[in-house]
Amino acid sequence: MWDLPVGKSEPGEPITETAVRELYEETGLTVKPESLKVAHIIHSAWGVEASNGFLTVVFTAYEWNGEPENREPRKHAQVCWVDADTIPDNFVDTTSSALHRYLSAGPDASLDGWQ
Repeated sequence: MWDLPVGKSEPGEPITETAVRELYEETGLTVKPESLKVAHIIHSAWGVEASNGFLTVVFTAYEWNGEPENREPRKHAQVCWVDADTIPDNFVDTTSSALHRYLSAGPDASLDGWQ
């Protein structure tokens, strides 16, 4: 199953710092918080650790340093770049939808599990 680098904010941690930290922890890529731009927001109705719902904020970054590497091999089989025209079919539904909506200039937010 494919997905984007994801993670939870630490107490008192701004969302942009969470994105920077999680990206580095999982891939070794470094990005500055000011290089991030919100691409999509997903509001999920529930989650394993969030029975009352949660938000997923998907960022884009056009400037970064490093080459992707699998820094968490117990959690991930591989880390790599994927061409935007060939997003794998076995991608996590919510983040796949967010990517497709971003790439097609679709809605900036989506709902998951609220129907």
